[in-house]
Amino acid sequence: MKQNYDLLVIGGGPGGAVAARTAAEKGFSVCMVEKRPAIGVPIRCAEGIGKDVLSEFITPDSKFISAEIKRARLVAPDSTSMMLESEMAGSKVGYILDRKVFDRELAWQAADAGADVFVKTRASAPIIVGGEVKGATLEHCGTRREVHADIVIAADGVESKFSRWCGMNTTVPVREIMSSVQYLMTDIDIDPHTTVFFLGNEVAPQGYLWIFPKGERSANVGIGISGKKSGAGHRARDYLDRFVSATFPEGKTIECVVGGVSVCKPLECTVADGLMVIGDAARVVDPLTGGGIYNAMFTGKLAVEVAEKAIEAGNFSKSALMDYDTRWRESFMGKAIARNYQIKEYFVTLSDEKLNALIQSASKMNLSEFSTLALIKELIRRNPKLLTELAALRASLG
Repeated sequence: MKQNYDLLVIGGGPGGAVAARTAAEKGFSVCMVEKRPAIGVPIRCAEGIGKDVLSEFITPDSKFISAEIKRARLVAPDSTSMMLESEMAGSKVGYILDRKVFDRELAWQAADAGADVFVKTRASAPIIVGGEVKGATLEHCGTRREVHADIVIAADGVESKFSRWCGMNTTVPVREIMSSVQYLMTDIDIDPHTTVFFLGNEVAPQGYLWIFPKGERSANVGIGISGKKSGAGHRARDYLDRFVSATFPEGKTIECVVGGVSVCKPLECTVADGLMVIGDAARVVDPLTGGGIYNAMFTGKLAVEVAEKAIEAGNFSKSALMDYDTRWRESFMGKAIARNYQIKEYFVTLSDEKLNALIQSASKMNLSEFSTLALIKELIRRNPKLLTELAALRASLG
């Protein structure tokens, strides 16, 4: 580990690894640190990603793809189903990854490109000089050292401690943290090419329960519910255990992961002097689905593109880095996050009866192409009152 780098990346997930790889490929000196002893674990993710967006960052490879998904099924509280076939969804259906292999592949690519990569290395404090972030104090395998960098990229996940230490407000309201539990189950009867989403306040209040195939008889079976709905006797795990007991009574659980997923608005600003924040740390998870792999990689690559110009100019001020914040917000990803936040805020208010009515309506649709926006537009056409309700919600949210 050197004392000085062009860029220091804190966090070795997909966003951090893509940032480190991109920086190294551009010829910059870059150090990526990960606090855990191994990259890719624990898996706090359902592991789904679209085919087209994955290909933007890495060539798909069977070694890190557990399943190819051809369709998705939505299940209403009354068990009404809506099937989204691949003919409608196209490349938006996608893959279920093996994140243990996938994350390590990205890290290896970063290292092969020339990045220094260190695991079991925790950033314990920022180095701030004249109000500008200039690196971090790192604790590596029992030793502490200062590592200086022109720019620090915070990719330290939903906990996002580093950006908070740098003075950013990273607070997430309890109601906008999904309390999540996921089991990796085997010996269960599933369609290995269909993801399934269960909705309803009795199944997953203000959230959803999912089955994401990982092979012929294996799947990620998980749930996310609103943090404000969690409590003694009705925590996320209680709902999941009831579902598993009823649906897969003979199934075997070989992994269990518990964690939180932010479904709030992104940080008010994702840059500071000498600092850019990406991925989950920037709160750019899709607030409707909780998906964040693509968004992390997108912001990781974009951050380095902006950093390149700043390094060439020798200007690492907040104003010099603001192009990163502006560009991701104006991108398709940023606009989707803003739209899906409002849709999420509407859907969490719905009763089971209304959810039933909407999915019954949706199940009769014949969409030429599936997307969240296309689905909402068609729902509004069939249920004109929905437009009024969404408009009222948008006004209340400002």
